[in-house]
Amino acid sequence: MGYSLSVENISKKYDDFYAVRGLSLRAAPGTIYGLLGPNGAGKTTTIRMVMNILMPDEGQILVFGEPMREALKRRIGYLPEERGLYQKMKVYDQLLFLAQLKGLTPARAAQRLDEWLARMQFSEWKNHKVEELSKGMQQKVQFIATVAHDPDLIILDEPFAGLDPINAHLLEDIIVDLKKQGKTILFSTHRMEQVERLCDHICLVNRGTNILEGPLRAIKQQYRKNTILLEYQGSLAFLEGDPAVRRLDDFGTRAEVRLTEEADPHEFIRAVVARVQVYKFEIVEPSLNDIFIEKVGQSHA
Repeated sequence: MGYSLSVENISKKYDDFYAVRGLSLRAAPGTIYGLLGPNGAGKTTTIRMVMNILMPDEGQILVFGEPMREALKRRIGYLPEERGLYQKMKVYDQLLFLAQLKGLTPARAAQRLDEWLARMQFSEWKNHKVEELSKGMQQKVQFIATVAHDPDLIILDEPFAGLDPINAHLLEDIIVDLKKQGKTILFSTHRMEQVERLCDHICLVNRGTNILEGPLRAIKQQYRKNTILLEYQGSLAFLEGDPAVRRLDDFGTRAEVRLTEEADPHEFIRAVVARVQVYKFEIVEPSLNDIFIEKVGQSHA
């Protein structure tokens, strides 16, 4: 398979501290790849190495099958974590300038920008100065600047930062549509609910090291279905101290019970039914957030 991005065993060290250590990932066309991890895990450092802003001390990074060079950057859209907009410029003038830097003619840039401004529901703000916009609005402007030149590889560092739920949903829909067009999307985040909805593959990084990587569906199937959702009447106080229960979130008439790996979910349900009135139960796979907490916790142990 031809990968848009191949990161092979890269490391970045500052004195005795490894910001990234031995990290590998591969992202193919038509996929959404989530680079996950807590704050300070090494996600942004990894992205900066991909973009040639930082150079790895070890390992290799290939973009479209070859080492990064300036000509390849026109095929990449990069949204950094820190906003890099000129505060005194008007939105449209700035976007037009940035699109031409990526190789678009003025006429083609204007056409693309009009399309994206309409799609991002931002046309009425195009003649405002950036400094007049909220953080969420500035994030939308920066996203338009990232994709206006129609890149094949789109790298988004915390793309949902500052967005309200409506605009976050709008951006999710756009990312999915870009995937359908055959684009490769790599995005960094710590918002697990968006990863579950969007990503085909994930790489979970902690302390600069890859601790979990692969197709999201396969990763979730590796974990036992040991979370039980209950709708009930009565009291679950008898579960406190039960050795089969790892965690109990009791909301009165609904509860989420996370069992230990050794517990049998069916035996547990039979025991609960004998003590309270159960109206509904469901055995579910753990959420990505649960997996994230478990894996990061293990790496800190």
